[in-house]
Amino acid sequence: MNIKNSNNPSKIVLSVGDESGVGPEIILKALYSDEIPDNIEFILVGSKKNLQNTYKHLKNLGLENLANPNNLKIHDLEISNTNNESKSSYGDSSFHYLTKAIEIVKKNPNSALVTGPICKKSWSLAGHYFSGQTEVLAKLCRVKNIGMLFTAKSPITGWRFNTLLATTHIALCEVPKRLNTELIHSKLDLLKEFCIKYNKKPTLKVAGLNPHAGEEGILGNEEKDWLKDSLITWNEKNRDIKLLGPLSPDSCWNTSAKAWRHTDTERHDGILAMYHDQGLIPMKVIALNYSVNTTIGLPFIRTSPDHGTGFDIAGKGIAQSQSMLEAIKTAIEMNKNSRLLNTH
Repeated sequence: MNIKNSNNPSKIVLSVGDESGVGPEIILKALYSDEIPDNIEFILVGSKKNLQNTYKHLKNLGLENLANPNNLKIHDLEISNTNNESKSSYGDSSFHYLTKAIEIVKKNPNSALVTGPICKKSWSLAGHYFSGQTEVLAKLCRVKNIGMLFTAKSPITGWRFNTLLATTHIALCEVPKRLNTELIHSKLDLLKEFCIKYNKKPTLKVAGLNPHAGEEGILGNEEKDWLKDSLITWNEKNRDIKLLGPLSPDSCWNTSAKAWRHTDTERHDGILAMYHDQGLIPMKVIALNYSVNTTIGLPFIRTSPDHGTGFDIAGKGIAQSQSMLEAIKTAIEMNKNSRLLNTH
């Protein structure tokens, strides 16, 4: 990949994530792709030494299609003792890579952030008590209403598949306690603002919390007691939106699977899921490696691959880089389209 200079190139700031995982590998693989435009300026935030060592190691394994760190712009940070390979050390480094990357993006108006996978347990061991990168972004950007949205563009039909989570990194038993009308309204506001950038009159779907959306109170009361009414009151204020729900979670994503594969089928613009796995399981099954995690509601674009650190395959040269490549391509697409930007 050749990076060409321009008068005002778009910048993609890439935090490498946990270096004991697959982050450095998938970044070097993705940045080699000819699907990335030449006029994009990349700034990697991480350890230059680690990236160089990763490159050499992968070359020794016989891999050829890799970006050479010596040809990349790297904001070199050596946070921890290089001889300390504990989870705490890697957690501390990845946390500071993220905070520095956020700082760089905030100082560069024409930039977007792409984050590599991190390990929450390693962060905790290092004394950084956040449940994920999304929560760090919210705090450092001083934004309250943000959303964890997963988006994927079908390579078959070109349709964009979007799922927003009402709740994110919390225990399943905590989900019903967190859900309320105010939260649902705020998440629907975010989903609407995202989807109208692609379709002025989008169709949104909302999954129920309980099996069969509660079956009128037989399998759970949340839908009957307040969720249905909350959707009605939100839709009354947003009459340009076609809102469907609460729908039975086991069939809510059926039309998504069809739209991903076929052009002549019913399409929707976004789905609001009640909790993490409810939205992520169909997203990953349908979109496979094309799904991208993006944080909406921030003053800049942020994307990430939709998978974790892959500790079990780190260093083996077999990590797939498609999701990282899609995260980079999505960040570029959204960053270039000024209609998608918030205040950035």
